[in-house]
Amino acid sequence: MVLEFRNIQKSFGEKEVLKGISFATEGKKAFGLLGRNGAGKTTAIRILMGVFPANGGEVLIDGKPIDRASVGIGYLPEERGLYPKKKIIDQLVYFAELKGMKRKDAEKSIDYWLSRLEMSEYKNKSLDTLSKGNQQKIQLVTALAHDPQIIILDEPFSGLDPVNAMLLKSVVKEEISKGKIVIFSSHQMSYIEEFCDRIAIINGGKTVLHGDLAEIKRNFPRNKLVVRSVDADAIMQKYESRCSLGENGEIIFRLDDESEKSDVMNALVSEYDVDEIKVFEPSLNDIFVEYAEEQM
Repeated sequence: MVLEFRNIQKSFGEKEVLKGISFATEGKKAFGLLGRNGAGKTTAIRILMGVFPANGGEVLIDGKPIDRASVGIGYLPEERGLYPKKKIIDQLVYFAELKGMKRKDAEKSIDYWLSRLEMSEYKNKSLDTLSKGNQQKIQLVTALAHDPQIIILDEPFSGLDPVNAMLLKSVVKEEISKGKIVIFSSHQMSYIEEFCDRIAIINGGKTVLHGDLAEIKRNFPRNKLVVRSVDADAIMQKYESRCSLGENGEIIFRLDDESEKSDVMNALVSEYDVDEIKVFEPSLNDIFVEYAEEQM
Protein backbone atom coordinates (compact mmCIF):
# COMPACT_ATOMS: atom_id res chain seq x y z
CA MET A 1 0.00 0.00 0.00
CA VAL A 2 1.37 3.38 -1.04
CA LEU A 3 0.14 6.62 0.52
CA GLU A 4 0.77 9.80 -1.44
CA PHE A 5 0.13 13.47 -0.77
CA ARG A 6 0.05 15.17 -4.16
CA ASN A 7 0.20 18.98 -4.25
CA ILE A 8 -2.01 19.43 -1.17
CA GLN A 9 -3.12 23.01 -0.55
CA LYS A 10 -5.10 24.37 2.38
CA SER A 11 -6.16 27.86 3.42
CA PHE A 12 -8.15 29.14 6.37
CA GLY A 13 -9.68 32.39 5.26
CA GLU A 14 -6.84 34.39 3.73
CA LYS A 15 -4.15 32.44 5.57
CA GLU A 16 -2.50 29.89 3.28
CA VAL A 17 -1.26 27.07 5.54
CA LEU A 18 -0.27 24.43 2.98
CA LYS A 19 1.12 25.60 -0.35
CA GLY A 20 1.23 22.41 -2.38
CA ILE A 21 2.98 19.81 -0.22
CA SER A 22 3.86 16.47 -1.80
CA PHE A 23 5.43 13.29 -0.42
CA ALA A 24 4.85 9.54 -0.38
CA THR A 25 5.37 6.51 1.84
CA GLU A 26 4.41 2.85 1.79
CA GLY A 27 3.52 -0.19 3.88
CA LYS A 28 6.18 -1.83 6.07
CA LYS A 29 7.83 1.58 6.33
CA ALA A 30 7.84 4.26 9.00
CA PHE A 31 7.60 7.83 7.78
CA GLY A 32 8.64 10.98 9.63
CA LEU A 33 6.57 14.12 9.02
CA LEU A 34 8.68 16.95 10.40
CA GLY A 35 8.50 20.69 10.76
CA ARG A 36 8.63 23.48 13.28
CA ASN A 37 5.56 24.48 15.25
CA GLY A 38 3.07 26.04 12.85
CA ALA A 39 4.68 24.55 9.74
CA GLY A 40 1.49 22.72 8.70
CA LYS A 41 2.04 19.17 10.00
CA THR A 42 -1.20 18.99 11.97
CA THR A 43 -3.17 20.43 9.06
CA ALA A 44 -1.72 17.74 6.78
CA ILE A 45 -2.64 15.02 9.28
CA ARG A 46 -6.21 16.31 9.60
CA ILE A 47 -6.61 16.33 5.83
CA LEU A 48 -5.40 12.72 5.71
CA MET A 49 -7.94 11.78 8.37
CA GLY A 50 -10.75 13.64 6.61
CA VAL A 51 -11.34 16.12 9.43
CA PHE A 52 -11.57 18.79 6.75
CA PRO A 53 -10.93 18.81 2.99
CA ALA A 54 -7.97 20.24 1.15
CA ASN A 55 -8.51 23.25 -1.11
CA GLY A 56 -6.46 21.55 -3.80
CA GLY A 57 -4.45 18.43 -4.50
CA GLU A 58 -5.15 14.79 -3.66
CA VAL A 59 -4.47 12.19 -0.99
CA LEU A 60 -3.99 8.88 -2.83
CA ILE A 61 -3.79 5.22 -1.85
CA ASP A 62 -2.13 3.10 -4.53
CA GLY A 63 -2.70 5.89 -7.03
CA LYS A 64 -6.42 6.33 -6.30
CA PRO A 65 -8.21 8.90 -4.10
CA ILE A 66 -8.31 7.61 -0.52
CA ASP A 67 -11.53 5.89 0.52
CA ARG A 68 -11.65 6.39 4.29
CA ALA A 69 -14.57 3.98 4.57
CA SER A 70 -12.29 1.12 3.54
CA VAL A 71 -8.90 2.33 4.80
CA GLY A 72 -8.64 2.31 8.59
CA ILE A 73 -6.70 5.16 10.20
CA GLY A 74 -5.51 5.13 13.81
CA TYR A 75 -4.47 8.42 15.40
CA LEU A 76 -2.54 9.08 18.60
CA PRO A 77 -2.79 12.85 19.15
CA GLU A 78 -0.23 14.86 21.07
CA GLU A 79 -2.97 16.20 23.34
CA ARG A 80 -5.12 13.75 25.31
CA GLY A 81 -8.54 13.24 23.76
CA LEU A 82 -10.27 10.95 26.25
CA TYR A 83 -12.68 11.67 29.07
CA PRO A 84 -10.87 11.93 32.44
CA LYS A 85 -13.81 10.93 34.66
CA LYS A 86 -15.15 8.02 32.60
CA LYS A 87 -14.26 4.35 33.08
CA ILE A 88 -11.43 3.39 30.74
CA ILE A 89 -12.99 0.20 29.32
CA ASP A 90 -16.25 1.99 28.50
CA GLN A 91 -14.39 4.71 26.59
CA LEU A 92 -12.22 2.27 24.66
CA VAL A 93 -15.21 0.19 23.57
CA TYR A 94 -17.12 3.32 22.59
CA PHE A 95 -14.31 4.62 20.37
CA ALA A 96 -13.75 1.21 18.79
CA GLU A 97 -17.46 0.99 17.92
CA LEU A 98 -17.22 4.45 16.35
CA LYS A 99 -14.54 2.96 14.08
CA GLY A 100 -17.01 0.28 12.95
CA MET A 101 -16.17 -2.60 15.29
CA LYS A 102 -18.82 -4.85 16.79
CA ARG A 103 -18.88 -4.73 20.58
CA LYS A 104 -17.68 -8.30 21.06
CA ASP A 105 -14.77 -7.81 18.65
CA ALA A 106 -13.94 -4.47 20.24
CA GLU A 107 -13.80 -5.98 23.75
CA LYS A 108 -11.55 -8.81 22.54
CA SER A 109 -9.15 -6.43 20.79
CA ILE A 110 -9.08 -4.00 23.71
CA ASP A 111 -8.32 -6.81 26.18
CA TYR A 112 -5.40 -7.84 23.98
CA TRP A 113 -3.97 -4.33 23.78
CA LEU A 114 -4.44 -3.60 27.48
CA SER A 115 -2.51 -6.78 28.21
CA ARG A 116 0.13 -6.02 25.57
CA LEU A 117 0.68 -2.56 27.07
CA GLU A 118 0.60 -3.89 30.66
CA MET A 119 -2.56 -1.91 31.49
CA SER A 120 -5.16 -4.63 32.17
CA GLU A 121 -5.40 -3.79 35.88
CA TYR A 122 -6.62 -0.28 35.05
CA LYS A 123 -9.49 -1.14 32.69
CA ASN A 124 -12.21 -0.38 35.26
CA LYS A 125 -10.60 2.79 36.60
CA SER A 126 -11.23 6.36 35.45
CA LEU A 127 -8.57 7.94 33.28
CA ASP A 128 -7.69 10.72 35.71
CA THR A 129 -6.38 8.19 38.26
CA LEU A 130 -3.52 7.26 35.91
CA SER A 131 -0.11 8.85 35.44
CA LYS A 132 0.59 10.89 32.31
CA GLY A 133 2.54 8.01 30.77
CA ASN A 134 -0.20 5.46 31.43
CA GLN A 135 -2.80 7.84 30.01
CA GLN A 136 -0.66 7.94 26.87
CA LYS A 137 -0.76 4.14 26.67
CA ILE A 138 -4.57 4.11 27.02
CA GLN A 139 -4.78 6.71 24.25
CA LEU A 140 -2.61 4.44 22.13
CA VAL A 141 -5.15 1.62 22.51
CA THR A 142 -7.79 3.83 20.85
CA ALA A 143 -5.42 4.20 17.87
CA LEU A 144 -4.70 0.48 17.51
CA ALA A 145 -7.76 -1.47 18.66
CA HIS A 146 -9.56 -1.35 15.28
CA ASP A 147 -6.48 -2.70 13.46
CA PRO A 148 -5.95 0.28 11.12
CA GLN A 149 -3.80 0.14 7.99
CA ILE A 150 -2.43 3.65 8.62
CA ILE A 151 -1.19 4.64 12.08
CA ILE A 152 -0.42 8.28 12.89
CA LEU A 153 1.65 8.91 16.02
CA ASP A 154 1.97 12.53 17.13
CA GLU A 155 4.71 12.86 19.80
CA PRO A 156 4.10 9.23 20.87
CA PHE A 157 6.89 9.08 23.45
CA SER A 158 5.74 12.14 25.37
CA GLY A 159 5.47 11.37 29.09
CA LEU A 160 6.81 7.82 28.81
CA ASP A 161 9.59 6.60 31.10
CA PRO A 162 12.43 4.58 29.50
CA VAL A 163 10.76 1.22 30.22
CA ASN A 164 7.46 2.24 28.66
CA ALA A 165 9.31 3.89 25.76
CA MET A 166 10.94 0.51 25.04
CA LEU A 167 7.53 -1.17 25.19
CA LEU A 168 6.10 1.34 22.71
CA LYS A 169 9.09 0.84 20.42
CA SER A 170 8.42 -2.91 20.28
CA VAL A 171 4.72 -2.33 19.54
CA VAL A 172 5.53 0.10 16.73
CA LYS A 173 8.02 -2.31 15.18
CA GLU A 174 5.41 -5.08 15.27
CA GLU A 175 2.86 -2.89 13.49
CA ILE A 176 5.40 -1.93 10.84
CA SER A 177 6.26 -5.60 10.28
CA LYS A 178 2.58 -6.29 9.55
CA GLY A 179 2.81 -4.08 6.47
CA LYS A 180 1.14 -1.02 7.97
CA ILE A 181 2.05 2.57 7.23
CA VAL A 182 3.26 4.32 10.38
CA ILE A 183 3.59 8.10 10.34
CA PHE A 184 5.55 9.83 13.08
CA SER A 185 5.19 13.51 13.84
CA SER A 186 7.70 14.46 16.51
CA HIS A 187 10.40 16.88 17.56
CA GLN A 188 12.35 14.04 19.18
CA MET A 189 14.72 13.45 16.29
CA SER A 190 16.42 10.44 17.84
CA TYR A 191 13.19 8.43 17.64
CA ILE A 192 12.50 9.54 14.07
CA GLU A 193 16.04 8.58 13.10
CA GLU A 194 15.65 5.18 14.78
CA PHE A 195 12.36 4.25 13.15
CA CYS A 196 11.85 6.12 9.91
CA ASP A 197 12.97 5.03 6.45
CA ARG A 198 11.62 8.16 4.77
CA ILE A 199 11.00 11.72 5.94
CA ALA A 200 9.42 14.94 4.76
CA ILE A 201 10.24 18.33 6.23
CA ILE A 202 7.59 21.04 5.90
CA ASN A 203 8.60 24.67 6.23
CA GLY A 204 6.34 27.61 5.55
CA GLY A 205 3.62 25.36 4.17
CA LYS A 206 5.93 23.80 1.58
CA THR A 207 7.78 20.50 1.37
CA VAL A 208 11.42 21.58 1.55
CA LEU A 209 12.94 18.09 1.77
CA HIS A 210 11.59 14.58 1.35
CA GLY A 211 12.83 11.12 0.49
CA ASP A 212 14.83 8.19 1.81
CA LEU A 213 16.64 9.24 4.99
CA ALA A 214 19.80 7.24 4.29
CA GLU A 215 20.01 8.72 0.79
CA ILE A 216 19.44 12.23 2.12
CA LYS A 217 22.36 11.75 4.49
CA ARG A 218 24.59 10.42 1.71
CA ASN A 219 23.79 13.42 -0.47
CA PHE A 220 24.37 15.94 2.31
CA PRO A 221 27.45 18.14 1.60
CA ARG A 222 30.57 16.17 2.59
CA ASN A 223 32.59 19.23 3.52
CA LYS A 224 33.34 18.46 7.16
CA LEU A 225 35.57 15.96 8.99
CA VAL A 226 35.23 14.49 12.46
CA VAL A 227 38.60 14.29 14.22
CA ARG A 228 39.35 12.65 17.57
CA SER A 229 42.86 13.21 18.86
CA VAL A 230 44.86 13.62 22.06
CA ASP A 231 46.34 16.64 20.28
CA ALA A 232 42.96 18.30 19.91
CA ASP A 233 44.12 21.57 21.49
CA ALA A 234 47.06 21.84 19.10
CA ILE A 235 44.87 21.13 16.08
CA MET A 236 42.31 23.68 17.21
CA GLN A 237 45.02 26.28 17.74
CA LYS A 238 46.59 25.79 14.29
CA TYR A 239 43.31 25.56 12.36
CA GLU A 240 41.24 27.83 14.58
CA SER A 241 39.08 29.35 11.84
CA ARG A 242 38.18 25.93 10.43
CA CYS A 243 37.48 24.03 13.64
CA SER A 244 34.71 23.78 16.17
CA LEU A 245 34.04 21.40 19.03
CA GLY A 246 31.31 18.78 18.70
CA GLU A 247 28.94 17.69 21.45
CA ASN A 248 31.27 14.92 22.67
CA GLY A 249 34.58 16.79 22.49
CA GLU A 250 35.43 15.79 18.92
CA ILE A 251 36.74 18.35 16.45
CA ILE A 252 34.50 19.31 13.54
CA PHE A 253 36.93 20.37 10.81
CA ARG A 254 35.43 22.40 7.95
CA LEU A 255 36.86 21.84 4.47
CA ASP A 256 37.09 24.74 2.05
CA ASP A 257 36.30 22.28 -0.72
CA GLU A 258 35.34 18.60 -0.74
CA SER A 259 38.26 17.87 -3.06
CA GLU A 260 40.81 18.65 -0.34
CA LYS A 261 39.50 15.87 1.92
CA SER A 262 42.36 13.42 1.34
CA ASP A 263 45.09 16.06 1.63
CA VAL A 264 43.73 17.40 4.91
CA MET A 265 43.27 13.93 6.37
CA ASN A 266 46.82 12.92 5.44
CA ALA A 267 48.25 16.16 6.83
CA LEU A 268 46.49 15.76 10.17
CA VAL A 269 47.44 12.09 10.55
CA SER A 270 51.10 12.75 9.70
CA GLU A 271 51.46 15.71 12.09
CA TYR A 272 49.29 14.71 15.06
CA ASP A 273 48.35 11.66 17.13
CA VAL A 274 44.93 11.03 15.60
CA ASP A 275 42.68 8.31 17.03
CA GLU A 276 39.88 8.72 14.48
CA ILE A 277 39.24 10.79 11.41
CA LYS A 278 36.24 10.46 9.09
CA VAL A 279 33.81 12.38 6.97
CA PHE A 280 31.14 14.04 9.08
CA GLU A 281 27.72 12.41 8.66
CA PRO A 282 24.89 14.69 9.73
CA SER A 283 22.32 13.57 12.26
CA LEU A 284 18.66 14.09 11.48
CA ASN A 285 18.79 16.95 13.96
CA ASP A 286 21.49 18.65 11.84
CA ILE A 287 19.41 18.18 8.71
CA PHE A 288 16.25 19.43 10.39
CA VAL A 289 17.94 22.59 11.68
CA GLU A 290 19.24 23.40 8.19
CA TYR A 291 15.96 22.84 6.34
CA ALA A 292 13.46 24.00 8.96
CA GLU A 293 15.12 27.27 9.91
CA GLU A 294 13.02 30.39 9.77
CA GLN A 295 12.43 31.49 6.20
CA MET A 296 13.56 35.03 5.51
